[in-house]
Parts: sequence; C-alpha cells; structure tokens
Amino acid sequence: MVYELTGLISNLCFKGYTKFSSIEKVEWNNRGFSTFHAIIVAVASLYLLLVSDLFDEDSRDESIIYRASALSDTILGISIGYFLSDLGMIIWNFPALGGLEYVLHHGLSLFSIILSLISGQGQVYILMVLFSESTTPFVNLRWHLDVAGLKSSNLYICNGIALFFGWLVARIILFIFFFYHMIIHFDECEENIPIGVLQLADGASSAGNDECVLVLENCKGFDKNSF
Repeated sequence: MVYELTGLISNLCFKGYTKFSSIEKVEWNNRGFSTFHAIIVAVASLYLLLVSDLFDEDSRDESIIYRASALSDTILGISIGYFLSDLGMIIWNFPALGGLEYVLHHGLSLFSIILSLISGQGQVYILMVLFSESTTPFVNLRWHLDVAGLKSSNLYICNGIALFFGWLVARIILFIFFFYHMIIHFDECEENIPIGVLQLADGASSAGNDECVLVLENCKGFDKNSF
C-alpha cells in the first residue's frame, strides 16, 4: 500500500514522474517505501532504547538480553515484512534495484530479526541496528533530488551535510557502542543464550556493516561538488 501510495503522490506532486521509464518509477516508489519503513523503525527504536525503561540496566532484575515488549515485537514484525517485500522486489527486478550485496544485506537482516523475534532474546542489539536506518531517508532524498534534476539546489546541499553527520552518528559512533555493549555483556550472552541466538548479534553487526557500504555506494557523488 505504501509503495502504491508513493507512486500516486509522486504522480500528483511531481510532473517529471510521468516521464520516467517503468524501471525508474519502480525504484522511485521503492525508495519511498524504504523511507517510510526507515522513519518508523528509527523513531520506535530510539524510543525503546532511550526513552522507555525497557532496556534500562537498573529498571528491573531481568537480564537486558532477555527483555522484550509488545511494541518491540511489533517493530521487529514490521521490519520482517518490509525486508521480505523489498527482497522480493530486488529479486524480481534484479539487478535494477541492487546487486548481490543488497540480497546479502536483506538476508542477514531477516535472519537476525526473525531469530530475535522468535526467541525473544537480543532485541536490544537488533533495535540498535534498526536505528541506523535513520540515515536511509537522507540517502533516498539524495537520489530523488538527483533524478529530479535538483542536484544544484540548496536542499541537495543541506541534505548532503545532514547525511554526513547522520551517517557519522548512526553508522560509526553507534556501532562502536554496539560492539562495546556486546563485549561487556559477553559472559552473560555466552552463558544464557543458545548458540543460534548468539549468532544474531553477528548477523546484525554484519548487516550494519553492509549498510555502511550501501550508503557509501549511494553517496558516490558525495564529494566536494555536493557541498
């Protein structure tokens, strides 16, 4: 529905949309769907990790590794639906919407999220990775502006600056904390989490690294001309 709604809104608000080829329309709508998912999961992850007391170390006796809630389960379910549908679009239109690195990224993400949702364990790490999706709207906006012929606009420049600092926080600093948190809780994870569930942290971190590669690929024009 979000995919179709993106096409409908674009057709009404952007005259150049009708001039796109069929594959360009597919990618335009696909990125709109991607942006919608990224905003939802990033906001929800930020709330669950920082605002709520669900993952507050001192809020309860239960191990932080085992904590989950109806909201966190819902967010993971939404992400599973998104990655499944987007993976289907990528495979159906392969390689127009992305190469094997996108398939690997989505596969690792699905493995990690499904494993965490089924077991009810390690959701704190999955949510950290999902928060890194907060840079996706900036990547997609950059693409949209480029395709719309607005590469020289002030909005393009401001978006580029926001993307740089967002990527620094959500893709670099966050993952430093991600690995630090895993290290200080390593003994707890090793003793209490089944081997298969422990692998979700590795899958999630690998997905995060792939996302960094994807951002760099999408921002290949992010040089002095972008500023």
